[in-house]
Amino acid sequence: MVDVYKGLNLLESLKDSMESNKLSEVKEAVEDLLISRINLAIAGDRGEEKTSFINSLHGLCPGEEGAAPSSSAVDSEDVTCYVNPKHTDYRLWDLPPVPDSAPFDCDNYMDRVKFLRYNAVFMAFTQTTPPPGVVDLFLRTRTLQQQTLYLTLLVSGNNEDRYLEAKRKASVEMLASRGVTQPKVYLVRPSALETLDFPTLLEDMIKDLPEIRSYALLMALPTLTAALVSQKKEAFKALVWAAASLSGGMSAIPVPFVASMVDTSVAVRILSKAQLSLCLDDASVERLARQRGAEAATLKALRTCTLSVEVTKGEVKSRLAAAERDSSTLSSKLMQMAIPTHARSAGRSFSAMLHALNSAIDDMAADAEKILASAFK
Repeated sequence: MVDVYKGLNLLESLKDSMESNKLSEVKEAVEDLLISRINLAIAGDRGEEKTSFINSLHGLCPGEEGAAPSSSAVDSEDVTCYVNPKHTDYRLWDLPPVPDSAPFDCDNYMDRVKFLRYNAVFMAFTQTTPPPGVVDLFLRTRTLQQQTLYLTLLVSGNNEDRYLEAKRKASVEMLASRGVTQPKVYLVRPSALETLDFPTLLEDMIKDLPEIRSYALLMALPTLTAALVSQKKEAFKALVWAAASLSGGMSAIPVPFVASMVDTSVAVRILSKAQLSLCLDDASVERLARQRGAEAATLKALRTCTLSVEVTKGEVKSRLAAAERDSSTLSSKLMQMAIPTHARSAGRSFSAMLHALNSAIDDMAADAEKILASAFK
């Protein structure tokens, strides 16, 4: 757990804010993480691969609430927004096709689709090489210092690796010939994001995005791999630390009943979001079972943590109370490393919330890993 904390730049920023007694900044970060606001756009021709990509990014099956319909049901010139039903501030924007006719007015297209307002853009294509208009748009946005652009070659079927690598090579060579420096093309299979280059693409996005946005992305994405579950766990532990710091600050005020109510309310929000983010709710487990041809009952039975099944105020209060009774046994090294100076006089409240929620996050993440392993075996 100590290593997790040391690896989080966001946590260091939050600790600096606490040390400077800037509680408003920490509160803002907690709310931002709980909301997980992120806007991603997918540019490129509309087709089944693009539709499948959008639905997979939301973890949805065709026909479900919030899922993208078949491309024939969408006006080719409209910008269409798809809101994730579980994370309503996680939005995917389906941009209309990039014109291939010459001359192509990049600025006109960018103004029309409000290109620069998105946190990141997938510039998707299915041909062997990117269409000329896509390359023009990529080059133009690069001149505007827009770095969160990702050339994404959507592939279908079970093509051999050498065939896919040949397509990537052709795309890279074409981009280099057009003046793109160090071109990078990601091979993505929309129906199976855990394969090919999508995990690498996700890692690059996390590095490129502002840290709060990368955390929002991690929390909103479906659980695709065990590595992603681990990253989600780290993100939630940063959120827990911030919430526990606020708890310590509030408990320094001699109104214990009020502080306790606030702790429970915030803890319920955090753990409810963790349950949805880790895809532990019934709907998510049932959807995964359908997608992988597994028995839903078998996957549900792997949820051994009570909070994985349902987050209730009673269970959360019980865990917080138990952690407060045991707070004196927590590692003094952890306390010295984690707790902000101003809250050390209120260390019991801080440590109780930190311990209770981190323990719950660990248990819930372990359940998510077991479900993934069973579904993908």
